[in-house]
Amino acid sequence: MDDEKLEAQDYPLAEMRRDLVRGRRGKSLDQLDLAAVENGDVVMEDLKITARALELQAKIARTGNREKLAENFERGAELVEVPQDYLMEIYELLRPGRARDKHVLEKVAENLRATYNANHMARFIEEAAEVYEARGLFASRF
Repeated sequence: MDDEKLEAQDYPLAEMRRDLVRGRRGKSLDQLDLAAVENGDVVMEDLKITARALELQAKIARTGNREKLAENFERGAELVEVPQDYLMEIYELLRPGRARDKHVLEKVAENLRATYNANHMARFIEEAAEVYEARGLFASRF
């Protein structure tokens, strides 16, 4: 069974389809054990989620007719390579009253597209900017 034939019962992937899960350095779940950690064969990079794992979870969600969940997994997959400090900056800007105006969020969306090829996430931020503008959430609350 290849990953194109995933079904709702394949969730959670790490339990039901261990063969499809690999760490960022290519290690399988079976290679991530206490002995490997003690030997120094496992590093933090091996334990981080991969875009592929999130994309597979999106496929599973779609087979269960959970489109919104699938979209969340896809956006998450796009963000795997975005640096944590930049993610926190974006998070802060998305809090009502933090961004000055719509253009601030549009620049973030533009950067996500250009730098990280994060098209779904960029569109999500553009939609947020539209909603914030319509609801007057750009006015500083502090």
